[in-house]
Amino acid sequence: MKELEFTQKRTLSRTEAADQLEALAAALRRGGQAELELGPGRLTVRVPDELRTEIEVELDGDEIELEIEMSWRTGQPEEPGQSTG
Repeated sequence: MKELEFTQKRTLSRTEAADQLEALAAALRRGGQAELELGPGRLTVRVPDELRTEIEVELDGDEIELEIEMSWRTGQPEEPGQSTG
């Protein structure tokens, strides 16, 4: 499958950032698919019941960087007892 990467950087108000996170949280809670706004378009992704997460906080002088990363496989779910590595 071809790789796709999209990065979007923009300045938001605290309320706009909260709205964006709430929309993503609601999609995750519902399950199935999450629709992400990417500039002028939208991307819909299937989200499984379980995913890996990573939260990173970096303090550098007077700047704080908070990264929330979520990842999952797009293939068929693994059967219990099977291992890929």
